[in-house]
Amino acid sequence: MKKTLVAYFSRTGNTQKIAEALHQALEGSKEILPLDQVQNLDDYKLIFVGFPVHSHNVPYKVELFLKKIPKGQKIALFATHGSLAGGRLAWEALEHALVLTSQARVIGTFSCRGKVSLEALDVLKKSPEHEAWADMAASAVTHPDSSDLEDARSFALWVATLSAHSPSA
Repeated sequence: MKKTLVAYFSRTGNTQKIAEALHQALEGSKEILPLDQVQNLDDYKLIFVGFPVHSHNVPYKVELFLKKIPKGQKIALFATHGSLAGGRLAWEALEHALVLTSQARVIGTFSCRGKVSLEALDVLKKSPEHEAWADMAASAVTHPDSSDLEDARSFALWVATLSAHSPSA
């Protein structure tokens, strides 16, 4: 019997926290792995793929992973970012990920705020074109919070339900 995979790439721990919440909520046969430890994508009935938004985009390591997803594979994408919830900058990265997975069957997407490293904020605040974003991103210091984690668990259950009721490829 095939299982569900929660695969993620995380540098600061934000995306890993969301991955763990998703995994916790899922029932049945499931597995959670960093992207670089995933072996055979054909072993899974559903794959959640998570990443941090870097410079309004998908990290290169994640791009390579998304391009390997088999045609027709059911997936769900999740991302963490320093931008305000629902903002254009975070959505641009998810749109790019959707393009990279055009062969897959995307069941849903989820994103939430995550704290940005102090080092990154310091560098960005020194750049006039990034100063306003860095000031805004500093307010994400408490994220992902308990509400974000609960939203992630709800997303996992919703995706699992949709996936179970949609035909296989």
